[in-house]
Amino acid sequence: MNETVLLLAAAIASGTPLVLAGLGLLINEKAGVVNLGAEGMMLIAAVAGFATAFGTGSEVLALGAGALAGATAAAVFGLLVIGLNANQYAAGLALSLFGGGFSAFVGIGYVGRKLGDPVAPLAGSIGHWLAELPLIGPLLFGQHPIVWLSLALTVAVAWLLYRTRAGLVLRAIGESPESAHALGYPVRLIRFAAVVTGGALCGVAGACLSVVYAPMWVEGLVAGRGWIALALTTFATWRPGRVLLGAWLFGGVTLLQFHLQAQGVAIASQLLAMLPYVATIVVLALISRNPAWIRANMPASLGRPFHAD
Repeated sequence: MNETVLLLAAAIASGTPLVLAGLGLLINEKAGVVNLGAEGMMLIAAVAGFATAFGTGSEVLALGAGALAGATAAAVFGLLVIGLNANQYAAGLALSLFGGGFSAFVGIGYVGRKLGDPVAPLAGSIGHWLAELPLIGPLLFGQHPIVWLSLALTVAVAWLLYRTRAGLVLRAIGESPESAHALGYPVRLIRFAAVVTGGALCGVAGACLSVVYAPMWVEGLVAGRGWIALALTTFATWRPGRVLLGAWLFGGVTLLQFHLQAQGVAIASQLLAMLPYVATIVVLALISRNPAWIRANMPASLGRPFHAD
């Protein structure tokens, strides 16, 4: 039982970067913009966060630097696809490729370097007592504060999208930007703000990987999580709560490879490392069998540029 709880706690920690990136991409797509550059934005933010943490020793500054780097990369993407009406898919792929090369170039001096231990979740005697509570102790109080932030952001995004006028306008722009424009809403500006916000969340996710989850730098540290986060928004049918649960599920699959290796399962480590990507393909193939289920929540104008007349 204790081992199962610890595995669940580790799966939550492993899935937290996916929660953050998935929420960012969800905001993008609710505004009708597809950003295939998530992998590149996360890589740029990961190296920015690691360099900041290495130079200052501050996790808060590192996560802030990651958010700023992700937002900056997203702003460039937004200028291309919203300001110049460039193809969203081509621009996203270009950003993803650029991010891989840029992070490798900037991070070459940090390869193999490590940071200190991440911030302790709760300090003091009360914190230790809470962390030792059965079940909820390891699952909740034994986690890094970034896990709590991801939970709070999930609630905040759900509340913003479905309980506020701003969320209603954002969803309307994703459904029919022409109608929103006719009502007087600044479609391009709102889409740009959504893209930058989504980029900032992807940036926090990338910095979380290099500063908290694996406090070290190696080339290609993000390892495809940006693509998994993209698939996650479809898997979650554009619902914040389902993004959270899906990210934890993929986090558990990622950990499964290490657990199987620790148990001495006679499967090549390279095959086990493929598990998260195989799971992503299988899930997408399964949900694609019911297109009506996907279309139920998919923004009608997703990926379609807006031309103001």
